[in-house]
Amino acid sequence: MPVTFFTPEHDALRASVRRFAEDELAPHADEWEEDFPDWVFKRAGELGFLGLTYPVEYGGQGADYFSTIVFAEEIGRCNNGGVALGLAVQSDMATTPINKFGTHEQREKYLAPCIAGDKIACLGISEPNAGSDVMNIETTATWDGGEWVINGRKIFITNGWRAHVMTLVAKTKRDGQPAGHSLFLIDTDTPGYTKTRKLDKVGMRSSDTAEIVFEDCRVPADALLGTEGEGFKHIMWELQGERLIGALAATSGAARMLEMTIRYAKEREAFGRPIASFQAIRHKIAEMATLVTAIREFAHYTAYRWNSGEYVVREISMAKLISGEIGCQIADECLQIFGGAGYSSDNPIQRGWRDMRVNRIGGGTDEIMREIIGKMEGL
Repeated sequence: MPVTFFTPEHDALRASVRRFAEDELAPHADEWEEDFPDWVFKRAGELGFLGLTYPVEYGGQGADYFSTIVFAEEIGRCNNGGVALGLAVQSDMATTPINKFGTHEQREKYLAPCIAGDKIACLGISEPNAGSDVMNIETTATWDGGEWVINGRKIFITNGWRAHVMTLVAKTKRDGQPAGHSLFLIDTDTPGYTKTRKLDKVGMRSSDTAEIVFEDCRVPADALLGTEGEGFKHIMWELQGERLIGALAATSGAARMLEMTIRYAKEREAFGRPIASFQAIRHKIAEMATLVTAIREFAHYTAYRWNSGEYVVREISMAKLISGEIGCQIADECLQIFGGAGYSSDNPIQRGWRDMRVNRIGGGTDEIMREIIGKMEGL
């Protein structure tokens, strides 16, 4: 009997997410090239997709981890990577620390409305001078008069322009002395929190990406999320889940582009016959199908081990690295098979090609993944 990680319940969820992506979102893919409306979050919340694994008490579905994987694999059928990314940040990146480390009051105030799609969340990690080096972020939270005073700058923040709440990583200070990293929940309408610019990007264009500046932004003591000084450990835990979701999103994106390319190759004729009948094209497609299957199976098995409680940081890093690289390779080959038609801006294959590239950067670059793998190999 073949090994499967998915149940009939997962199959039903997959069909539901696919209908939402293909019927309600995909028709707007071109219209939403530069932005997408907030009602998408609300609709995803109504359908139960923003809290699949979160407690029922806060409006979640209480489902297992593979339900999140189903969502990550199917939501990309909206044919707009920026839309899928914005929803993924909401469902599996910015809110996961709130669920894991938040108090009951914090989860009621922030997690429940985010699950419902009434509030939009972003994750404040990346900085201009730190990038993937979380240990050396420069944003500080200084304890002063019973409040935390935040100063610093964040960049490349997905959902940052529209967000109502940010899950922030900052270096904490007490009595002027460093006290480790900590997480905070920041209402984006707090004085001293300023959205300075909305970034223009090559791909994922509909996903709003912002730069945020904190200037003496004062927040109450209960804005602290989790244990003071434990924020680095907390956020590195979150990053493992983010990287695994990223690997699965890249893999499923490559699979969808391959589906589109196979259909096109069967229909497009050259020299009196479909281009799929040429050995050069058939062999390219065969190789791409093999690579997609290999990285998908590896990502699923890694997700199974992660969900079982194993320490699979090495394997998650490998899945993130190989899925991003192969995803970009497949995107490029698919566009090549489409030829000039694929390079035209009215062909969805070009958007997939542009959107795919960020998978080798976001959530930890290829270079960082290689460093992690190398260290875990004893180098």
